[in-house]
Amino acid sequence: MPGTIVVLRDGGYDDDAILSWLFTEEESLDGAPITALRAGRHKEIKRRAQAMAF
Repeated sequence: MPGTIVVLRDGGYDDDAILSWLFTEEESLDGAPITALRAGRHKEIKRRAQAMAF
């Protein structure tokens, strides 16, 4: 998760926006990004964070 947070911060997201994104349900993930991270889907979440940040 630290890598995902760094990517989002580098993309200009503040702490509130990062937390909101991590805990907001997404249909394409079948849950929130934090749930996917806990399930070991780190690469997918970091890729999505990179796409959002740039």
